[in-house]
Amino acid sequence: MTALAVLGAGAWGTALAVAVASRHKVTLWARDATQALSLASGRRNARYLPEIALPEALRVESSLDQALSGAELLIVATPVAGLRELLGKLKGGTVPLLWLCKGFEQDSAALPHEIVAASGIRAPSGALSGPSFALEVAQGLPCALTLASADAAFATATAAQLHGGRLRVYHSEDVVGVEIGGAVKNVLAIAVGICDGLGLGQNARAALVTRGLAELARLGVALGGRAETVMGLTGAGDLILTATGDLSRNRRVGLELARGKPLQAIVAGLGHVAEGVRSAQATLVRAKSCSVEMPIASAVDAVLQGRLTPPQAVELLLARDPKAEG
Repeated sequence: MTALAVLGAGAWGTALAVAVASRHKVTLWARDATQALSLASGRRNARYLPEIALPEALRVESSLDQALSGAELLIVATPVAGLRELLGKLKGGTVPLLWLCKGFEQDSAALPHEIVAASGIRAPSGALSGPSFALEVAQGLPCALTLASADAAFATATAAQLHGGRLRVYHSEDVVGVEIGGAVKNVLAIAVGICDGLGLGQNARAALVTRGLAELARLGVALGGRAETVMGLTGAGDLILTATGDLSRNRRVGLELARGKPLQAIVAGLGHVAEGVRSAQATLVRAKSCSVEMPIASAVDAVLQGRLTPPQAVELLLARDPKAEG
């Protein structure tokens, strides 16, 4: 049994804490003291995961120092936008660290591992990612994830610690490949949501998913990731789930955009973060930096920025010249 501190009480942090609480000593940290009190007293995350009762063994803390006390593994469950700030509070700590966030930092276009590297964290660290709707994980339904770290021994050992029950955890050394999949699939899911919202059919959906995966692979390899990682859980697997699953927030953004709803109203109505909205522009910044063409991601960004309507974006993609597949 390992003492784990899950830092962030959103849907995914809460779900993972619930999923491993029967096998490990888990503390869930909520930054907001009022939320922490509600979680501890009501044994339910009423805002982010109201369907799930928290196990009695799961400890809830609002004090970061108390949450960190005695922890043998930290699991950061904030959005990418909150990662840098939280790492600063850890003050270059030496406790091993995982992060669950997927996407690029909006201003810097940095991936999570780049933010961690800049923070001065000296402990072994890695990304935990894959096709995982929080509600299903908390319900104990089967789920497979990948834990990626440049430290192969840490990746192998920590994956084995978290692996168990209905949670299957693989290990990898390809941090870039794993993170690119988690970041870009959110943008592509918006595209598929637009496609479905416009009623363009299942043929079009399959084409978007497939060609989107090709874009994802080009960027991943250009940034130093492996092509085979893109075809695994954190690339193809996560893209398929996020682009087609009804619980996907990014897909929902695309559906609502296709129906003519303003982006600001869509985001306000979600109640959760849709990382694809934040990551679209950063995706193109990183693509431009390594001369990678990403027409689907570009079309999504144009819609999000209000430069194109969803039908105009579709017509733009269809008007592209024919080329060899690849």
